[in-house]
Amino acid sequence: MSKPSASRIHLIVAAAAVSFLCALPVVAESSARIVRLSDVHGTVEINKNSGAGFESAFLNLPVTQGSTVRTGSNGRAEVEFEDGSSIRLAPNTTVEFSKLSLSDSGTRVSQVNLVEGMAYCNLLGKDDFSLTFSQETATLAHAAHFRLDASSEVANLAVYKGEVNVEGPAGKVTVEKKRTATFNVADEDKYTVENKIAEAPLDSWDKESIAYHDQYAKNNSSPYGYGIADLNYYGAYSNVPGYGLMWQPYFAGVGWDPFLDGAWGWYPGFGYMFASAYPWGWLPYRYGNWMFVPGFGWMWQPGMWGSWVTVPRFTTTRLVHVTPLVAPTSGVKTVMVGKAVKTSTFPVRTLNAGSAGIGIPRGSMRNLGHLNQQVAKNGFVQVRPTPQFAATSPSRGSSGGYSQPRGYSQPHSSMGSAPVGHTTSSMGHASAGGTSHR
Repeated sequence: MSKPSASRIHLIVAAAAVSFLCALPVVAESSARIVRLSDVHGTVEINKNSGAGFESAFLNLPVTQGSTVRTGSNGRAEVEFEDGSSIRLAPNTTVEFSKLSLSDSGTRVSQVNLVEGMAYCNLLGKDDFSLTFSQETATLAHAAHFRLDASSEVANLAVYKGEVNVEGPAGKVTVEKKRTATFNVADEDKYTVENKIAEAPLDSWDKESIAYHDQYAKNNSSPYGYGIADLNYYGAYSNVPGYGLMWQPYFAGVGWDPFLDGAWGWYPGFGYMFASAYPWGWLPYRYGNWMFVPGFGWMWQPGMWGSWVTVPRFTTTRLVHVTPLVAPTSGVKTVMVGKAVKTSTFPVRTLNAGSAGIGIPRGSMRNLGHLNQQVAKNGFVQVRPTPQFAATSPSRGSSGGYSQPRGYSQPHSSMGSAPVGHTTSSMGHASAGGTSHR
């Protein structure tokens, strides 16, 4: 065989270099960040920058760079970031996720634009985060909790914890804890600062949401914080011989299948991604592996934190048949799978094996572990959960109409080390009976 000439070798090297350079955008794109729509109530819409415009949003829908989320007059939503930071959107609010990326050093960079409305931000200070509003840019050097209300006339920034640095046409200002800065949009965003914070109708919702995350995400040892609180509220971990540490939702039952209910959403650069319909359905569908364990049913094994997946991984056995999750092949339309994603979350009256938490608003009942034991023993349990907050709300700017949930109690922890069926105290349990499912 003849040896290749020097010119041919140079041509091969050049072609390889071109191929490598062409692949760089793909490598960079693989580092693009994806955050989570972690709570949805009422009318909430998302524009995924796919060319389809705004469409109905639902729980666990991925949020990517270039997406816009907006709420209607009766809508509320929460977006959760990887480290557990969160932004809550009040009614009639529009937020653009201008940048969700990774820097060369691996730092997560988030740039969010509040177009209009009111947003509550609880940021843990682990990532590089900035928020634009009017002509201003707010940056954080440390953890902070604040409320921002912006309109075409005025913007109010109230800081509950930490401090927020703001820069705009009128210069720089640092808004400290328990102070409110007011920016006059009509006058070059000139600002005044008051040593007080006026109450707003949805402050209680914000506080309850933070309490939920704080209570159930304590002592998190995983690399990520988003979705951890929901895992600890809606299920529990146990050490299964031969499998190790495994998690399972309450009210699953041996015959339950985690892949039957959800939706496919299409995103530019990513294609179709599967979104689970279950209220806890984020981390188990993005990391780790689902396994069918004889005698237990489907359980999730944490891990594989190095790669984010669009379709959940699973390992099956000859004991169970799994219908493969097959993504649609064309178009940008959202495709529903199984039960409707926008299932009513109130009131849930009967819990039984197979529901796996669908229909239970987060924090609405204490002691789901105890109720899970009752379902396993008696077949079903009658409950009366309270809504997380009022089912309806007035239009933005109204002075009333919001209310705290009646009978709401501070959540009790069912931490990750607890075995399946771990209990604390009971709320909402009226009666139980029926035939045992196990």
